[in-house]
Amino acid sequence: MGSPNINGNTAKLINAILDGAAENGAEKVIYNLGSLNIKGCDACCKCQESGCCLIDDDMQEIYQQIQTADMVVLGSPVYMWQMTAQTKLLIDRMTAFLKPNLSSRLDNKKLILVFSQGSPDRDAFKPYFEYTAGLLYYLGFDVLDTVIAAGTDKLEVSFRPRLLEKARELGKLVSTPNLTGPEFRRAESSLTPLL
Repeated sequence: MGSPNINGNTAKLINAILDGAAENGAEKVIYNLGSLNIKGCDACCKCQESGCCLIDDDMQEIYQQIQTADMVVLGSPVYMWQMTAQTKLLIDRMTAFLKPNLSSRLDNKKLILVFSQGSPDRDAFKPYFEYTAGLLYYLGFDVLDTVIAAGTDKLEVSFRPRLLEKARELGKLVSTPNLTGPEFRRAESSLTPLL
């Protein structure tokens, strides 16, 4: 969770997805990035040679969790048309997943992106969300879906039970064993869009 508000809209959506996954037996591990000690990448590039970042902070545990997880859910509210600074620190440090030839050490790790935004226009930040999904794909993630909760300044997700239920259903769907990207996209098409 990349929001400084650990009980905010982004957290509620992530928890709904993870609760759905837990209904299929998934184990939930949640990190509140704002409460962790994650330093900025210093671009030493040693991680590309060794596969391990040399900075000794909380990212070491997160690297292990990402590598062993079946699915990752990454969420952030939109601040200044982008992800939060807390989330950006995580993204920068995921450079450690790249080999010297810039291929990924990850093998199409399933990922769902979650964004909440004050703007009621669901497409207001669409190019940025697409860019972020592309970056994560480059790092070795199979971005299965991007959940966008628009207009959260006027109507919080707590008052949108349909949205929370759809997020829970998405978690159930994604946690289906051996569900690959193309199979997921065919199954997911039966869900109504998350708004």
